[in-house]
Amino acid sequence: MAWPASFGTRYTVFVDVEEEFDWRKPLDRANRATTAMAGFADAHRRFVDHGIALACLIDHPIATDPAAVAILSRVVEDGRSEIGTQLHPWVNPPFDEPVTPVTSYAGNLLPALEAAKIDALTDRVADAFGRRPRVYRAGRYGIGPRTVALLAERGYRIDSSVRPGYDYSADGGPDFTALDSGAYRTGGLVELPLTTVFTGGLRRYGAPLHRALGRVPRGRGVFSRAGLLSRIALTPEDMPIEAAIEAVDVAVDDGVRLLTFSFHSPSLVPGHTPYVRDAADLARFHGWWDRMATHLARRGVANATIEDIVAALG
Repeated sequence: MAWPASFGTRYTVFVDVEEEFDWRKPLDRANRATTAMAGFADAHRRFVDHGIALACLIDHPIATDPAAVAILSRVVEDGRSEIGTQLHPWVNPPFDEPVTPVTSYAGNLLPALEAAKIDALTDRVADAFGRRPRVYRAGRYGIGPRTVALLAERGYRIDSSVRPGYDYSADGGPDFTALDSGAYRTGGLVELPLTTVFTGGLRRYGAPLHRALGRVPRGRGVFSRAGLLSRIALTPEDMPIEAAIEAVDVAVDDGVRLLTFSFHSPSLVPGHTPYVRDAADLARFHGWWDRMATHLARRGVANATIEDIVAALG
């Protein structure tokens, strides 16, 4: 993706707006509760105070909950935030597949079933918000060989299902370790990968070294603590702010033009994710964003809305 010079260096914030479930247990179609949306309005006000728009990627339980739709309808009244889609196949009709780790990655489904689930979600979001979504994420980063074509046929412009530096193949998902964080055009869409940065004295060896260290007991931890190699994702969830700030500096200095941040909406209320278990964790979560927004402003990295990104695509 060749960004125009006028775009500068920017960042965007994706929110996986989704139902609550116990991350330690097997996936279950019965888990459709959305009570954590009670914390969304307050969090949105905090982001607005920093001039940050939210790209809200919502799944089927959210799109079918009138209370959640009402909350998000007020969010997009800020004129900058936007509603996109996130496909969790195990809670998204039609339910023609067993719930297994393999089928939790939508790209593994039969082509007709993946298409039907995308249609069900897209149409529901369009009906709820009066506008067809143009940005998509496969839940669990479950993009498959047909996903981009299916999205392009339905009018999507952007996919954000790729997580560079991560490998989900152990339970049937994609392996993204060969990819970097740069945006790229593919099949009529633009892919905006979640930003992953390798830091440390051996960072030039990046993903191959990180992959090799995974085969050595405690290898990754030893190298990280020694300042040799760390894999940093731009998220407040289980990522210390000091490490994330260092990653931002590395990415900007390396010429990455669009940084992509992400978090899960259930983290906005304690007790729903492993990352925010209590009030102290929630305070740290909000403090993380306060410090990050200040640092980005200091580095001259401005927030980009989905509209800004689409305009830059030409």
